[in-house]
Amino acid sequence: MCCEVKYTLENDIIEYIEECKKEEHPESYLIAVLHKVQGRYGFLSEIHIDEVAHILEVPTATVYGVATFYHYFKLKPRGKYSVSVCLGTACFVKGADSVLGAFKSELGIEMGETTSDGLFSIEGTRCIGVCALAPVVTINERVFSNVSPGQVPKILHDIKDTD
Repeated sequence: MCCEVKYTLENDIIEYIEECKKEEHPESYLIAVLHKVQGRYGFLSEIHIDEVAHILEVPTATVYGVATFYHYFKLKPRGKYSVSVCLGTACFVKGADSVLGAFKSELGIEMGETTSDGLFSIEGTRCIGVCALAPVVTINERVFSNVSPGQVPKILHDIKDTD
C-alpha cells in the first residue's frame, strides 16, 4: 500500500509543477518552477530543491545544478532588505569596492550573508544599466546613485526608519 507524500511546497506551486509535467519536455520548465518557488519563499532551500526534483521527476543534482548556476537563485534566506552594490566597470572605477566595504563594515557581514537580525543581506551585482549614476546601490527596489562610503550609515538608517 502506497503512502501519500507530504510536501512543504504550497498546493498552488505543486499544481503548477504538475501542469508543467503535462507539457512536452517538462524538464524545460525547471527554471520557471524555481522562479515560482523562490518568489514565494524568498530562496530555494534543500527541501524545496528535493521536492521540485521529486515532483518534476528530474534528478536532484539537475535541480541543484540549475539553482547554483544562475546568479538570480538564492540558496539561503535573504534579509528583509537586500543590498546590492553594482560592481560593473563604471561603478567599480568610481569606487564601488569602497562602498561595498563600507556596507560590509557597517553591517558586520560579508557578501552573501545576512545580518543576525534578518534585516540586511549584501550581494554584488553586475551592471544595472545606470552607469552615469555610478556608483549605484539598490536596496530592494530603491536605487541610490553616486554613493560614497560616507553615505552608507545614513542610507542604512533611512532604510530602517521607513520600516
